[in-house]
This record gives sequence, C-alpha cells and structure tokens, in this order.
Amino acid sequence: MSKDILVVKKLTKYYGATKGVENLSFSLQEGEILGFIGPNGAGKSTTIRSIMNLVNKTKGEVLVYNRPLTKDNVKLKAIIGYLPSEIHLYEDLLVKEMLDYHESFFTKDIHKRREELVQRLK
Repeated sequence: MSKDILVVKKLTKYYGATKGVENLSFSLQEGEILGFIGPNGAGKSTTIRSIMNLVNKTKGEVLVYNRPLTKDNVKLKAIIGYLPSEIHLYEDLLVKEMLDYHESFFTKDIHKRREELVQRLK
C-alpha cells in the first residue's frame, strides 16, 4: 500500500489583491512523480515556493509524511531537494570552488561525489 509523502490542502496564496494560486489540493504518494505544467502566471512557482515556505501561504496546509512543513522544521527540509528556476552562481568561482562551497552546507559526506563531478566537469 502506498503512503502519502506530500499532501497539499486548499493552498491559497495572494500577493495583495493578485491571486497566485487559489484553493489547490493534491497529494503525492511514494513512488509517484509529479510535474507542474502551465503557462507563465499559472501558479506553478508560487505553489512550489509556498510548499517550501519560501513565501507565506495566505491559507491552506502542507504536510510531508503527515507532518506540517514549517519554516522551522529542519528535519523535514533535510530530506527535500529544491532547485529554483532562477539560480544565480558566483561568476568568479571555478566549478570546484562552487562545489566546495556547496559541500559545506551538508552534514552528510558528499566529498566522493563532489570529486567525481569536478573530474567530469573539469
């Protein structure tokens, strides 16, 4: 039996009077893949940013493994990967330096994988 790993209930986000997303509900079960498709302004990024607590929800609830994903929930955030659509890298760093910098954010040992990437990307 599959279990819900993500549940979004009646997610709503307004930017002042402008609607970002309204009353969105869905769930994602273990083993499923979910993609967001739609034109600019459809609410895709707002939904992801609201789920990740990068913007405050107007209302609604987000559960990960049946626990609320809040700004302070470090344990849940440690198991979630997020890559924003707009990524800004430091232009003056080499690939190795950028990976060294990002490696410093992890408590898990990722040094071997980082070395593989440095060699591959030169």
